[in-house]
Amino acid sequence: MAKFLEYQGKEWLRKAGLPVPNGRAASSPEEAKKIAQEIGKPVAVKGQVQAGGRGKAGIVKLVNTPEEAERAAREIMAKTVKGLSIRQVLIEEKLDIKKEFYCSFVVNGAREARSPMLMFSTEGGMDIESVPEEQLFKVNIDPIFGLQTYDAVDICAQAGIPAQDLSKFANFLSRLSQTYKKYDCQTLEINPFVLTGSGELVCADCKMEIDNSAVGRHPEFAIKIARDLPGEPTELDYMGWSIEETDSRGTGFLMNMGYDEVSPGYIGYHPIGGGSAMMGLDALNQVGLKPANYADTSGNPVASKIYRVAKSVLSQPNIDGYLLGGFMMANQEQWHHAHAIVKVLREVLPEQKPGLPCVLLLCGNREAESLEILRKGLDDLMVPDGPGKRIEIYGKEHVTDTKFIGERLAALSKEYRAEKDAQGK
Repeated sequence: MAKFLEYQGKEWLRKAGLPVPNGRAASSPEEAKKIAQEIGKPVAVKGQVQAGGRGKAGIVKLVNTPEEAERAAREIMAKTVKGLSIRQVLIEEKLDIKKEFYCSFVVNGAREARSPMLMFSTEGGMDIESVPEEQLFKVNIDPIFGLQTYDAVDICAQAGIPAQDLSKFANFLSRLSQTYKKYDCQTLEINPFVLTGSGELVCADCKMEIDNSAVGRHPEFAIKIARDLPGEPTELDYMGWSIEETDSRGTGFLMNMGYDEVSPGYIGYHPIGGGSAMMGLDALNQVGLKPANYADTSGNPVASKIYRVAKSVLSQPNIDGYLLGGFMMANQEQWHHAHAIVKVLREVLPEQKPGLPCVLLLCGNREAESLEILRKGLDDLMVPDGPGKRIEIYGKEHVTDTKFIGERLAALSKEYRAEKDAQGK
């Protein structure tokens, strides 16, 4: 899912006509002070990061003056949460909170539902896992007609909202439901939304995630990568997304896996299909190696698409090897992989990564022809002193032998690392 930071989600809520606190994001402590001066009242300083539990992490602070806002912003922006840096803080007016509530709109994937679902509770401000089951109320939403007024009133009444406030709460939830549908959200969570001392309902927080498949319908979002990522997009993530975005012929998926360029033992990882990917990870884990990235070239992609993925995988600096993990008897015509891999290795190994270990496991449809393409196409590189001297090619005889493949890659990588260390590289 394409995820928005809190301040971004609130901007889209504001454009949809929903009440959010007055404020905006700052990229420096000095800017935070300036925004607090413009607001002219006590403010909340909230670190912007794709992680839950921000209050517990100490990156949400309430302050009374612009100077305090500046200090709080400086303190928050010096922290990391779950390994993620905080580059921005949201400065917004402090609310007069009378009561906090929870609501979220998600997709109910249960077989009997397959529809959006509203979850509502009068216990806002808590992690959803901490809300007692008996205080969390749910209703499935018709995917065509949306949240009906009577369903909104009913769920509020079940939760114990006073009769005189039912219309106000039901209208608020209905507007959120319309926004959820309008923006093609996968998740829209408001935790908390608050009842203020003056009787208004305001979205005090916002978690908004957009369905990846719908991103093309929303150029206004300016989403650069419509994909779930563990952190901020890396150069490799942008490269991978450009492959998917510009070529729909089969799968050509590529993303970063938290690769540490300084540490040894990372492998450029190129599996073929989801089951193959799991077996390849098992091969690496058994011998203490780690994937620098995740990739997938299944669904019978053309050679040019496989080439782009493999070239990107091999572009990563300081990797200790490359694994083409075809741990499956694929129906796709594997000679496309063979042609692509030959071209990539002939371009990369001689000048950029001579001697890099490359364990190539390829089997399935057109296997014999594919292995022959690999062997003939790389034969002159695989001589004892050649740039491809650590290329090893395997077929179906090792399709389930993760231990063997892992051990071969580990042995070659150890030799390669020792050679590089001896050369002072």
